Amino acid sequence: MRLLVLGAAVSGTAAARLAKRLGYSVTVFDRQPGAGTELIGEGIGTVTGGWEPDALTGIDLVVASPGFPLRSAPITDAREYGVPVWSEVEFAWRHLKAPVIAVTGTNGKTTVTEAAAAMLAASGTTTAAVGNIGTPLSSVVGEDFDVLVVEVSSFQLEFTELFHPHTAVLMNLAPDHLDWHPSYTAYAASKAKLFANQTEDDLVVFDNDDPGLQPLVKTLRGRGQSPRLWPVSGRERPAGGSGPSAGTLQLPGLTMPLADLTSSNPTLVVDLVAAGVAAIEHGAHTEAVAEVCRSFRPGRHRRTQIGGKDGVAFVDDSKATNPHAALASIASFPSVVLIAGGVAKGLDITPLARAGNVRHVVAIGESAPALIGAAGPGRATRADSMVEAVEVAARMARPGDTVLLAPGCASFDMFESYGARGAAFCDAVSSLIKGGSG
Repeated sequence: MRLLVLGAAVSGTAAARLAKRLGYSVTVFDRQPGAGTELIGEGIGTVTGGWEPDALTGIDLVVASPGFPLRSAPITDAREYGVPVWSEVEFAWRHLKAPVIAVTGTNGKTTVTEAAAAMLAASGTTTAAVGNIGTPLSSVVGEDFDVLVVEVSSFQLEFTELFHPHTAVLMNLAPDHLDWHPSYTAYAASKAKLFANQTEDDLVVFDNDDPGLQPLVKTLRGRGQSPRLWPVSGRERPAGGSGPSAGTLQLPGLTMPLADLTSSNPTLVVDLVAAGVAAIEHGAHTEAVAEVCRSFRPGRHRRTQIGGKDGVAFVDDSKATNPHAALASIASFPSVVLIAGGVAKGLDITPLARAGNVRHVVAIGESAPALIGAAGPGRATRADSMVEAVEVAARMARPGDTVLLAPGCASFDMFESYGARGAAFCDAVSSLIKGGSG
């Protein structure tokens, strides 16, 4: 069987190596000259540069990386030629033996994935957090796991057919990646593939407070052989579900003081609740779940307070790469000087500038003009670097304000990743607090 992998980055390389190990004849296509050269010595062919439809000659299956949108020529040509297109997750899942907890949502995927894996590991379960979180699913095929916690993106779900997690966790749904998906409806449909193959033996955990999920949940409730539905909340325990109640956090078989958590922020609370429900479903001990809830802290660049100066706090939420996430971050603080902007991905980011608790916007990147126009006269300043953005924000801030990096955008116009953007913010803040000139 001949397989063509689109993309020689992390997930594409992992899929190619798995396919080779399984006995496929494998070729990798990447637009970047020289990409994938390390695979040649492993018996994997590479084609780079401009796309030519002839690359599909004799191909039985295409495995697509997220860097190839639905409307890209390699995808449309493959479909025209009648060649099946799968994501790396679909390809790898078909060769797994372990059951899967799959986590998706516009925001919060990584926190839930990490927390659920930690709860299972603390219970003595052999597990790993894989998928969109950084370790491709293909790279763990063949290893001995009791359960895998897989973060899946809309890109990966779009090209699935049989993918069937025992537990599906859906955290929220809001417009995102409309530069990749043709519409919000198409984006939502890709997310719905998370539970498309589930039956009454399976479980769907969902944020009961998120309005974007309600149409999907309604569809599930009206479906024959519907999976079990378990609503969760970070604010108040829903009927038949889990969440805070009377100062406690209530999960299946577990009640613990809400005050024991590292933060009472509803966004973190609902992530931990969802993770706990999923982990308990797969055998996690309630004592281990409680311990992770007490100690868990989200990863870097997720509403992380960097420090303070002259009564002003500086918070790094570079992971807020879409308006939904940025607005939730803004709402967490009473008075904000906001650093925002970047690659808008086809989304309307102007609501960030109009949020009621935003006193001033420091606009960066290619979407800066849209933010400045939305903020109105005297309420926005453009900055051409992160150092300048932090300096301007500090000048505009008053005691009691939070200088918040919540860009609402991707980073690729100025930085190689949201992590690099967050690191630049942290460095600039550190220099400012120490009294350096930046």
